Amino acid sequence: MDVNLYEKDGRTRAEAVLRTDAGTELRHVGEARKNPRDRDVPEIGDELATCRALAGLAHDLLDATVGDVEENDPSPGEAHIRMD
Repeated sequence: MDVNLYEKDGRTRAEAVLRTDAGTELRHVGEARKNPRDRDVPEIGDELATCRALAGLAHDLLDATVGDVEENDPSPGEAHIRMD
């Protein structure tokens, strides 16, 4: 998994990319922007943009997992995924 950060004009963009051995690639972008009145602390924008990208990627990965389970479940309509 890679997270790439880009900063420009008070905005931070994080792109999280997950590549699996099976050839699957999932990608999600998170963004943050600095309020003009805020102090310049780049780490905050990096953290927030990264958090948003990873949270989105986690949701995308769960959706992909649900789809894979449904496609491979021998008893359609009864697939359940537990998150605990």
